[in-house]
Amino acid sequence: MHGIGQQLKGQETIRAEWSSRLRDGARLAASGLAGTEVAERLSDTDTDIGFAFYGDAFRQPGQTLGVGDPLPTAADLTEYERELLSEWWRVAAETDPAVVRADERTLVRAPRAVQTALRVLSGSAFFAGLSERAMIGNLVQVRRYFTEPQTRAAIQQRVADSVDGGTRVIVAHSLGSVIAYEALCAHPEWPVRALVTLGSPLGVPNLIFDRLRPAPVAAADGRRRGAWPGSVSAWANVADAGDVVALVKDLRPLFGPRVVSSIVHNGAKAHDVRPYLTAPETGRGILAGLVDDVPESDHGG
Repeated sequence: MHGIGQQLKGQETIRAEWSSRLRDGARLAASGLAGTEVAERLSDTDTDIGFAFYGDAFRQPGQTLGVGDPLPTAADLTEYERELLSEWWRVAAETDPAVVRADERTLVRAPRAVQTALRVLSGSAFFAGLSERAMIGNLVQVRRYFTEPQTRAAIQQRVADSVDGGTRVIVAHSLGSVIAYEALCAHPEWPVRALVTLGSPLGVPNLIFDRLRPAPVAAADGRRRGAWPGSVSAWANVADAGDVVALVKDLRPLFGPRVVSSIVHNGAKAHDVRPYLTAPETGRGILAGLVDDVPESDHGG
């Protein structure tokens, strides 16, 4: 399952971008597993890989000139979107020396500061090449999923329509990891054995973690704990150390010690799904749903 900012693509485009990389990551992981027949289980075709595409749910409809609402601007951002932007700015400043720090309270409350944040982040290493308009669009997509019940339900239905009796592993990137997690929680009857989350924002407090369905509950240690995602027996969470979207890299304190959390290095584009897919850590998470007794890496986060 893809993440935000994919609204101008389609299912076949995503398939072309993901399929070979998924197999590469699994093969890299399998190469270190002596005595198994993993390689024979990895198909050279795409028939065993399905995609729950939902990007078109966020695609801006065409407009007749002079009719309809213009595209959102910095001045149109809601409080939710400004707070998420604030989190992105804060984490970017912690990981990129070139990004100046900001007073987060001022950022949330002052429209001019929102424009400043967009300008600063568009010049950061993490968001390099992403226009302010695209950044605004990404913020809006996250907010719409959590605040528009009909959008959330429609996207969840896309997942349900894509899962069948043969589905063993779900691999999900960015916002897609939130969608996949909620879908698995809602359908414990699914035969899915493994969940692999890449660059996941699931641990972002208040804005995402506390808005999940089902809602997190108080655990014995006094912390709020998220539900385990349905039928899965293995959950691998993979995050780049510099991934601003994956604000919380280690999900174990929030979802339990069974989550295998790993830190990887994706190069210049920390949130890019492509290096995530080819990482052996991702491959191990996939194999955990396909074969038995896949050992955990010694490099978990």
